[in-house]
Amino acid sequence: MPGALAGLLAGYLLVPGVRATPGLFWGIAGASAGVLLWTVWLAVSRRRSGEALDLDFQAIRPHWVQLLAQGTVLAWWGWFVPAVYGFAPFILAQLILAVAVEALFGWTRRGRYTLGFGPVPVVFSLNLFLWFHLDWFFLQLAMVVLVYVGKEFIRWRVGGRSRHIFNPSAFALAVASLALIATGTTGITLGVEIAQSQYVPPFIFVVIFLAALPGQLLFGVATMTLPAVLTIWGFSAVYLGGTGEYFFYDAYIPIAVFLGLHLLFTDPATSPRSELGRVLFAVLYGTGVVGSVFVLNAVGAPPFYDKLLPVPILNLLAPTLDRAATALAPRLGAAWAAAKGAVPTRRRVATVGLWAAVFATLSFTGALGDHHPGQYYPFWRDACEAGSDRACDYSGIMQQSFCDRGSGWACNEFGILMAETDRDIRGAAGEFERACALGFAPGCVNLEALVAGTMELGRAPPPVGELPIVLRGSKGPVTERDPEALRALGCARGWRELGCP
Repeated sequence: MPGALAGLLAGYLLVPGVRATPGLFWGIAGASAGVLLWTVWLAVSRRRSGEALDLDFQAIRPHWVQLLAQGTVLAWWGWFVPAVYGFAPFILAQLILAVAVEALFGWTRRGRYTLGFGPVPVVFSLNLFLWFHLDWFFLQLAMVVLVYVGKEFIRWRVGGRSRHIFNPSAFALAVASLALIATGTTGITLGVEIAQSQYVPPFIFVVIFLAALPGQLLFGVATMTLPAVLTIWGFSAVYLGGTGEYFFYDAYIPIAVFLGLHLLFTDPATSPRSELGRVLFAVLYGTGVVGSVFVLNAVGAPPFYDKLLPVPILNLLAPTLDRAATALAPRLGAAWAAAKGAVPTRRRVATVGLWAAVFATLSFTGALGDHHPGQYYPFWRDACEAGSDRACDYSGIMQQSFCDRGSGWACNEFGILMAETDRDIRGAAGEFERACALGFAPGCVNLEALVAGTMELGRAPPPVGELPIVLRGSKGPVTERDPEALRALGCARGWRELGCP
């Protein structure tokens, strides 16, 4: 079987696009050769020893429930972001390698392999959070191998049983994240693009919530999701109240973090066993996500790693949290004792019902959903004008993004921001030149003014043709083209530059 899987992997080498991409070609060639050599060695050694190799099949419920949840999210995401479906053949290559490596580890170390759905949620989990560019695809395959290395060799005994310490996919993602941060090579991945594009599909918060619901009912992991959501939302609300700005810019809880709260850190096998231990685990995860943002900003790393880094640390703390829960439980009174003593099925249903009520409340109040005001430029423009340096920095990032998409108005605004805030005259001149080249007349005038040594810089409203660019939020392209409809949309989103009442 692993020999056949090696052959399937090697079949990718016949595809012209694979042969034209060295990192992809040699990654797949190395993986298929490694699987084949391991298979030959295993066959020869077992034939000499006369030991049998057994193969079973078992459909473990957590595995297929998880893969259905992850598959639903991947399918919905890919329906609106074509790059996801375009990457599907390479997800399949990782799955082939995962099955082969899992089988070879099982036969080599125990003489038995239980075939099931386990590799699918592992590979889906990796690909929901991190892709390497195809030139670096061998590192994507290395993450798959690292999953099983961690699962096989990093173990401890809990309750008299040997268990792997780390959530397998979270361990590989965290190791890759730390390596990328340390080497400053995030650019060889599509991690930032993944985190941004997952917000594009409509109703994505609802889709994730519904996809994860069966697992929460069956395995009781809503005890982790609910406290973690409240921890992060609570911090975001306090931050907004104290600063007038959104901590995560375009959401109270970024969609990639919301995904992690449902389908990454909630692995029952590597989290605390007790209900109270899981609550503590969840609160620490939410705190860890927020703390990771501060640390990542301090070291100049992209903040999308925030949901990946805390998981292995918390996996290590799982037994400690169970012991802490045992010590704390008697102090929580009769209400907690009654809840703990409830029939497990009823307790799970009650917890999921409470989480559904909280989710509905957060959705109807705008804390979760598609229309968060922080995703639109006017919110950050107003905060910048109110004196926030952080808001000025972010509004500049948005202007630069609009400029790169072809908005002369945004190039002109970014040039003014650079000239008046950063006193970067050379950089401002470059932006005015771009605005002029895009046909935005005030950019030409401002460029001449800088050359003449004056700082009297002019503005004008964005042209109708550029409104689809500048009205865009995190939900993807604006498809409306009717001028009146675009102006109405701009007014609804706070664009006073359009002469809105």
